[in-house]
Amino acid sequence: MYSIVDIETTGNGIKGNRITEISIFKTNGYEVIDEFTSLVNPECEIPYFITGLTGIDNDMVRNAPKLDEIAHKILEITADTIFVAHSVNFDYNVIKNEFQQIGLDFVRKKLCTVRLSRKLIPGYNSYSLGKLCSAIGIPLKDRHRARGDAHATMLLFHKLLRTPNADKVFKSFLNAKSQEATLPPSLPKAEFEKLPTTPGVYYFKDSKGKIIYVGKAINIKKRVLSHFYDKSTKEVTLCSETSYLDYEETGSELIALLQESAEIKRHYPKFNRAQKRQVQQYAIFSYEDRNGILHLAFNKLKMAPNPLHIFYSITECRLFLESLCETFELCPKYCHLQENVESCSHYKIKQCIGICSDLSYTKEYNERVVTAIESLEETKTDYVIKTKGRTIDEEAFVLTRRNIYVGYGFVSKETSLTHLDDFENYLIRQQSTLEAQRILESFIRKKEPKILKFTAETTR
Repeated sequence: MYSIVDIETTGNGIKGNRITEISIFKTNGYEVIDEFTSLVNPECEIPYFITGLTGIDNDMVRNAPKLDEIAHKILEITADTIFVAHSVNFDYNVIKNEFQQIGLDFVRKKLCTVRLSRKLIPGYNSYSLGKLCSAIGIPLKDRHRARGDAHATMLLFHKLLRTPNADKVFKSFLNAKSQEATLPPSLPKAEFEKLPTTPGVYYFKDSKGKIIYVGKAINIKKRVLSHFYDKSTKEVTLCSETSYLDYEETGSELIALLQESAEIKRHYPKFNRAQKRQVQQYAIFSYEDRNGILHLAFNKLKMAPNPLHIFYSITECRLFLESLCETFELCPKYCHLQENVESCSHYKIKQCIGICSDLSYTKEYNERVVTAIESLEETKTDYVIKTKGRTIDEEAFVLTRRNIYVGYGFVSKETSLTHLDDFENYLIRQQSTLEAQRILESFIRKKEPKILKFTAETTR
């Protein structure tokens, strides 16, 4: 026996979604045995856009029964039946959550007519209920009302029961070990089966192949499956829009983290929230003016020639320059911490020797600026982090120059790399971002990886 179910809701997300109408057709696969349809008082306001879609407004449900008043009927008509719906996970999980709110359990085996249709009647451009019914000649009246959609789903289900190989497909879908009921309705099982159990980056794509989510994992297949079990609103919506999966193995968690960050910024997927923001970079640089005085200044990175040090906020950049100015007794005016003044009067920096009012100190002052610049260079290191490769015959590396992330690469274990420039031949260049720098700093601090540091002699 089967219960063909459709619900209309307030559309406020799975956990906040309230039922406004429910329709159930109980069938033996040939004829309707019982039917139950009712509006439901959601005990909350129905948004205008939902009323525009379904036609159900607050006045219609004001005197309708609340869910706890009809729960016994829903349990009775669906008892000992298989729960069937178009995109079954949505309807089933909303009902299950609503029942939990009133202290009742709702557990049924389930079948999805979207997944069944894709398997038994392949080749259609769309498997939405309206387009599919139109394509195969099933009448659909009162679209986006529970009874109209449930009745059309029942007719579709009866048709699917009579297609070639239906018995075999139905049995496989109902197999307790089968993942068919877990997978998103528009995602072919083969897409999931192709995923590896190795570290890497994975991609969720919509029906047009557009990337809508990027993630990273130590075990790609296991992590992707966890999205399908997650019943949060975001995850359910993401899965409902997923038609394809893709992946790229990285061999290690570190490169997976770095690649995920880069891919989010490259593709800007709609379901990724973190790391989308493009952080403005700033830099300290030096130049010599017409009077021969060396200046230290700061600006946006793209406007800074030959940057000496890079920052990810203007405040961080300015505070660092103030500290440098104070440590080496530089002039705030010629460090551009004060503008449009004849002589400096910085509220914190008092050690200026008067270069701003007496140019006779130029040589001595410039020497201190050079010393300050040299101090910045001394803190910068070229280094390589070695990590696992994608195969047992390969190893991976992450390369930084002057403490700035440059990219990563893969190389055979049999290849000997002794100089920093040797790694450049295998390098996949990446943009240095705030997130990438933080990933590297955190990884080094927590994992204490194998790091190869290079001096001028080994850099070539």
